[in-house]
Amino acid sequence: MRTFIRIVDTNSFTRAAESLNIPRATATTIVQNLEALLGTALLARTTRRLSVTPEGAAYYERCAQILADIDEMEASIRHATDNLTGRLRIEMPGAVASAIVLPALNDFHTRYPNLDLAIGVSNRTVDLITEAIDCSIQLGELPDSNLVARQLGTLEHVTCASPAYLARYGTPTDLDDLRGHAAVNCMSPHNGREVDFDFEVNGEAQNVKVKGFVKVSDEQAYLTCGLQGLGLIQPARIAAQPYLDSGLLREVMPQWKPVPMPVSVAYVKNRRVSPRVRAFVDWLAELFEKAEHVDQDLSRVRQLLRGLHPA
Repeated sequence: MRTFIRIVDTNSFTRAAESLNIPRATATTIVQNLEALLGTALLARTTRRLSVTPEGAAYYERCAQILADIDEMEASIRHATDNLTGRLRIEMPGAVASAIVLPALNDFHTRYPNLDLAIGVSNRTVDLITEAIDCSIQLGELPDSNLVARQLGTLEHVTCASPAYLARYGTPTDLDDLRGHAAVNCMSPHNGREVDFDFEVNGEAQNVKVKGFVKVSDEQAYLTCGLQGLGLIQPARIAAQPYLDSGLLREVMPQWKPVPMPVSVAYVKNRRVSPRVRAFVDWLAELFEKAEHVDQDLSRVRQLLRGLHPA
């Protein structure tokens, strides 16, 4: 059943076999034996395409439920929270990985020492089903309706620039000033479109388009362009904070706050959540709650410091 489920999820005998660490021929034989046992075709195979028959779709739904129940039962028998085993495949953006998740990973390993994590770090849009990824941390609105999302919190962003840029072009103090400035533009990982600056104005989001001559799709490249004085940037504060602290970047227009970015963890909708995924998601929720409290405390400190040392 697990082999059949993985083949349907990945839409490929080859990818399913690789993820299960078995030869492709073995996966093929397993499905052939399963079809012979059931007396019906579960998959329609051609040289170019693999599709699920109506009988296969019904079998898939029941199998997914049964296997999830088995996993849950086995986990409870082993006192799941203390003895989870296996591997989790996770995808997350670089800023979240570097500033929040990876620094705390020893805590997760201490709680679940027998769980192995395969963590992909990128801003790309991933297909959890075909890539056999258990869950992903995503920023902004989720474009895929086949996913279930649990919001973890929000990421504060900051408008900033390098001292060299500000010395050359001046420091904007109001939204209207942005018309005379340049920005490093960032492209959405979901659709490739240019993302405008945004600000909270009277409780509502206001987009502001700032022209620039360079646009990038990677958050580290985005920061690097800002550090090199190529324009104003609006990165996640957790990614920019080391450069703000060192003076390599300077915050501008602190009275105009960028709209916070929702952070969610997503997994496939039509499955029961495995104990492994549930443990990681619960740990993430706890981690982000702590991070938000720290961020709120730091925000209050920054406001006090600005009051003591006005720009």
